[in-house]
Amino acid sequence: MNSPPQLTNDEIRHPYLRPRDSAALILVDHSGAVPKVLLGRRHGSLVFMPGKLVFPGGSVETTDHRIPFAAELPDALEMKLVTGRPMTTHARARALVAAAIREACEETGLCLGSKPSHPLTPAQTAALSGGWKPFANAGLLPDPSQLYLIARAITPPGRIRRFDTRFFTADISAIAHTVSGVICADAELVETIWIELGLPPRPDIHSMTQIVLHELNARLAMGPLTHRVDVPFFHYRNGTQLRDTL
Repeated sequence: MNSPPQLTNDEIRHPYLRPRDSAALILVDHSGAVPKVLLGRRHGSLVFMPGKLVFPGGSVETTDHRIPFAAELPDALEMKLVTGRPMTTHARARALVAAAIREACEETGLCLGSKPSHPLTPAQTAALSGGWKPFANAGLLPDPSQLYLIARAITPPGRIRRFDTRFFTADISAIAHTVSGVICADAELVETIWIELGLPPRPDIHSMTQIVLHELNARLAMGPLTHRVDVPFFHYRNGTQLRDTL
């Protein structure tokens, strides 16, 4: 007699959890005829989305809103981030941008930033601790001026983890420093691969990742990226996925 199939953690219903603010960074390589996007494969032992291909990203940390930037957060980007419910404060908007940059550096070793016109001050160097240490070592500050918001999505209720994620994109040319040895068998991301936009869906790409890839492809087809376009906001009501705009 065959055993019943084992449900994954994404299929099992769990008690209600409040979504955690998080951010992801979609790096795009335009060097070929078709743009490519960087995805990372999550470790198979992780509770949330094991083995799936996703964008580098993670939760906002308490100090992210205090990280010094190389340039001011663009007003139009900030307005997109504070639009929609649940409400996002201006300080939280800044933290979301910082989190996207920090998580990409921590998970892939690719650090998006710029060198300021003067060497880092002692206060700036001190602020760039923990996951920001590679920026301090390279004399860099994270640069939000090179980011664009592509989508916002809230994990449906009943999942073992829930996130309110903002998906940003940047060109790979914005990477100013690379840390080696970050991707390995024991890391959160065990490998990274470049995927051409417009390909058919793959079973190892998480469903929301696939949706955001489609949105990014549509945005790029419109021409140069701008902050002054509608941004899709995916959330759930009574078990149905809704698509609003910001």
